[in-house]
Amino acid sequence: MSIPPAEDVRALVRDKYGSLDAARAGGLEEDLARLRAGEPLAYVIGWMPFLGLKIDLGSRPLIPRPETEWWAGELIQDLEKRFKDKPFRVLDLCAGSGAVGLALLARFSRARVSFGEIEPAHIDTITENIARNHLDAARADVRRGDLFTPFFEERFDVIATNPPYIPSGRDLESSVTDYEPSVALYGGTDGLDLIRKIAKDAKNHLNPKGELWMECDSEHIESARELVREGGASTTLIRTDQYGRPRVVVGYYS
Repeated sequence: MSIPPAEDVRALVRDKYGSLDAARAGGLEEDLARLRAGEPLAYVIGWMPFLGLKIDLGSRPLIPRPETEWWAGELIQDLEKRFKDKPFRVLDLCAGSGAVGLALLARFSRARVSFGEIEPAHIDTITENIARNHLDAARADVRRGDLFTPFFEERFDVIATNPPYIPSGRDLESSVTDYEPSVALYGGTDGLDLIRKIAKDAKNHLNPKGELWMECDSEHIESARELVREGGASTTLIRTDQYGRPRVVVGYYS
């Protein structure tokens, strides 16, 4: 077992307990053992920050990455220019913890945000995250099902999604493979299984001038972009992340 970095221990004490005395009385040693075994810090704490929100991870969804937080911020800037104070509809597909959709629900007072997620336990997590962040539940719609199935014939102005996209043969760190849900990580041999389905069906669920924002594997992002084109996007572009890696395919639909 490895020794947890000092900064992780400090974050654990601060974010889970509030003080060292409370940590010592409340299970710090057990949590340190979990960190030594390689469990991700975010799971041990039980939540993580995301664009000013506290995202509960109680059902152990995929831990939101900094890259996802980055492009969610870029999407917010795009929507601020496009809609300002006008109403619009968003679908957070493969929502997991709901972090992306929650950030949009928090930022735009007239947006209606739907969340689509296949794992039943994550449905409860999304609902809990709406409540714990004091967001407007009346503008949120959380549904369980496979991709677009729960949203038959419904259309949105924006679809934002971080689907499973890692090729099945790629080696990942044990802290990921041993703890995070494989169903949220792997997207088939080339990582494009879910992306193919989303790219094919997105046009049927977007309003005129709708947009698809989809996080992808950098090594296969050109293939993902071509799938979005084939699915009916009139224009596509690739956005690089804060580390300079191609990360998001954006499709624009006429």
